[in-house]
Amino acid sequence: MSKILIIEDEGSQRMLLREFLEERGYTVDEAETGEKGIEKVKKVAFDVVLIDIRLPDISGIEVLRKIRMINPEIKAVMITAFQDVKLVVESLKGGAFNYLVKPINLEELLINIRKAQENLRLEREVKVLRTIVRSERLKGIVAESYAMKQVVDIAVRVADSPSSVLITGESGTGKELIARLIHEKSQRKNAPFIAVNLAAIPESLIESELFGYEKGAFTGADREKPGLIEKAHGGTIFLDEIGELPLPLQVKLLRIIEEKEIQRLGGLRAKKVDFRLITATNRNLEEMVKAGTFRDDLFYRINVIHIHIPPLRERKEDIPYLLEHFLKIYSAREAKKIKGFTKEAYELLLRYHYPGNVRELENIVERAVVLSQGEYITTEELPLSLRKEIFPQEQEFLTLNERIEAIERSIILEALKKNNWVKTKAARELGISERVLRYKMKKLGIKENKE
Repeated sequence: MSKILIIEDEGSQRMLLREFLEERGYTVDEAETGEKGIEKVKKVAFDVVLIDIRLPDISGIEVLRKIRMINPEIKAVMITAFQDVKLVVESLKGGAFNYLVKPINLEELLINIRKAQENLRLEREVKVLRTIVRSERLKGIVAESYAMKQVVDIAVRVADSPSSVLITGESGTGKELIARLIHEKSQRKNAPFIAVNLAAIPESLIESELFGYEKGAFTGADREKPGLIEKAHGGTIFLDEIGELPLPLQVKLLRIIEEKEIQRLGGLRAKKVDFRLITATNRNLEEMVKAGTFRDDLFYRINVIHIHIPPLRERKEDIPYLLEHFLKIYSAREAKKIKGFTKEAYELLLRYHYPGNVRELENIVERAVVLSQGEYITTEELPLSLRKEIFPQEQEFLTLNERIEAIERSIILEALKKNNWVKTKAARELGISERVLRYKMKKLGIKENKE
């Protein structure tokens, strides 16, 4: 319960207020002069202080000023014997939370104290969240928009819970970063964090990779191999693109989640495993459940806590900070002293809608830094596809090779996104080898998926 200090020279008034508040569970102290009240504030972290504006030694306004210098968080409710507009305005300007006129209406006093408590609680939560956001920016999470601050807040709050977490969001929004944040803020932070992109593993190998196998379990199994879930013992396993898990393996994963034990392929005994499960997807699992391609019982098991990361186009407040963040990273890597973006380039970057989300923005900045020859990044260093989308008329001035490259880049990006950035699948669809695809991605400035 909150600690309250009453600074009031009238003994009967102090006693009345103290008894009323103590009966309601508050911890109350009192002082009959302003100086004594200031000394008490130096020793105890009070949440709320009631100050009589007229005190025998110094004015309540002066007391307010001094105690706020000692404890800026403290909420002060001023008490006045008569309606003195000038003094009331002065106290409110000085940081008072509110004021009451004698004789004090005790119910009104209680309402003011409860509002002050709530205000203080919210201020402290915001302060903690800002600290978290600042620290997480160093780890690659930029959360200046309200939407992303909410994502970070939820991630931190659920970190120590054993419950499963499902993170949803479009490709490139940073789902793995949030999963890592949950792990690093949990009591499992010193244990392994195993990240698995299910879309990147051939379907025939998913079972042996996740669950492991014993020697002789199948042709070529010349030694035993623990699965990725087993390797996550004591820590966290992050299964990205969970919607790609085949139905037969969904049954097996469900049993492991429920029983917390795993049996390797070819094994006869089950082994206990302790892990925190975090999954992610850019697909609509609820629609997959309706279509019968994803088990409803598994969906409910993994969806205990749901965190949705909004696309970058819905949180454009983050774009300036992301640009600054990646500019610093890649300027340092390239040993270049780039100060920023020209006005024209900056406006283009702010207006662009980023279908590839944060990953695309990072790719654009990295490319621009590599190409830049001056102190500021210009529109010339930005991809043609971006400039063409913002200013379609610019396409009229492109050379034939530039037009071909823009079309080729668009086709490759579409194939990569369609195949969840699995290059073997994308190359097969495009009718080229994976080696050629990698060459073209490098040539066209298409950054590989690292989420």
